[in-house]
Amino acid sequence: MTDTISDYLTRVRNAIGANHRIVEIPASNLKKEITKILFEKGYILSYKFENTNTQGTIKIALKYHPATKQSAIKDLQRVSSPGLRKYTGAAKLPRVLNGLGIAILSTSKGVMTDKEARTQKVGGEVLCYVY
Repeated sequence: MTDTISDYLTRVRNAIGANHRIVEIPASNLKKEITKILFEKGYILSYKFENTNTQGTIKIALKYHPATKQSAIKDLQRVSSPGLRKYTGAAKLPRVLNGLGIAILSTSKGVMTDKEARTQKVGGEVLCYVY
């Protein structure tokens, strides 16, 4: 597998489509940081890192609205891929749905959202959009 971030997003997207409560994903440091951001911004209910083998897994509890059973995550879009990297400067950071969604970036100061990158005035690789 060459694009592990796309695999991560696809597993979450498929679990939401099938109304699963929990999804298991093979762990990596970048995926852990993305999971932490999704939790901090309220897109997932909880997460747990397990080190069962050398790689470990991430268990994510997905968040649904109690009455309508709709997921907190409407869509996940991969922006940068291994074949075509998308970089942006601090002045041209993307806004997702006029600020209602988030763009997750990999910067020189770590993985962060577009809003955090704006305040720190850093650019980087745009990994994905979440809304």
